[in-house]
Amino acid sequence: MKVPFTWKVTGWFMVGWSAEFPQGEATPLRYFGEDLVAYRDDFGELHILTGHCRHLGAHIGHGGKVVGDCVECPFHGWRWGPDGRNKNIPGENRVNRGLRLRVYPVAEQHGCVFMWHQPDGAAPNWDMPDIFELFPEVGTAPTGYYRPYPEFSRKTEREPVHPQVALENGPDSLHFEYVHGATVTPQMLDWNEDGQTWSFLTGWPDARSDDPEKMALRIHAHMFGLGGSISAFEGSSKHRLIFCTTPVDDESSDMFYSIWWPRNPGDESEVPPPEVRERVEKQFLVTVWEDLSIWRYQEYVEHPPLSPKDAKPYMSLRKWATQFYDVPPPGLVGDHT
Repeated sequence: MKVPFTWKVTGWFMVGWSAEFPQGEATPLRYFGEDLVAYRDDFGELHILTGHCRHLGAHIGHGGKVVGDCVECPFHGWRWGPDGRNKNIPGENRVNRGLRLRVYPVAEQHGCVFMWHQPDGAAPNWDMPDIFELFPEVGTAPTGYYRPYPEFSRKTEREPVHPQVALENGPDSLHFEYVHGATVTPQMLDWNEDGQTWSFLTGWPDARSDDPEKMALRIHAHMFGLGGSISAFEGSSKHRLIFCTTPVDDESSDMFYSIWWPRNPGDESEVPPPEVRERVEKQFLVTVWEDLSIWRYQEYVEHPPLSPKDAKPYMSLRKWATQFYDVPPPGLVGDHT
């Protein structure tokens, strides 16, 4: 997918689920065109660093070991700390203070792992919002839901979809009939942009009522930069979800989707029962992949002839998105890549 803006976006981006990063293991990742290593140290903290050792270039994520709060290169045993600095060189009583791996700040919450990315390595200038502190008036505490991973989580890799394109689905109400087979058209009840946040409220009219203002379902959504959106459902459904798109390179992204489904009354298990799993899988876990069948072959249109119903929020989102592009797209003068 060719877009008129960079894939090296600034913000918080999901890179996996906590259970995929066991304590004491090093894991290779690749995002934003960079090879990375993630490791959970012996104290339980998760770190993400540049993947290649600064000694002779071995990928630390492939065979690296965790020692204390450091990760050890599998080639010659050089150790690197969570601050990216060299902490040990085997056979020598010194460290190399001139070499350092880039550190990518990590935010881990409710079983999801997020990484901060800024093309020039600048520190985060806003916090990753807490999934359950948003929309406190909707739903229950985290303990009131079944675990999202692995039963209610999905990932698809190397898709030709830019993060902004995925988020543009938010203010697009008319596609529900054609892509998802909806029998009613949702209504954008409210939307707001505030700093790094673009939020909106969507209502699904109650088909059983003669009152056009009566909604069977309301969806509260919060976009945390271009990394993804967090939604809470109020009405006929009462679940929460997160949907994230993280660039792998300048052509593709990994996409993550997790649902928190309310526990059945009296059920204290974190694991959903078979009948709940079947319902969520058939009715809710498929919707994003229906959108993906469009995104995979979509061409980005810079000046679309939007319907009057969607034009204002749609263009608001596009204007809001420009703040997350700190570098130009590849090929332009001044490109950092």
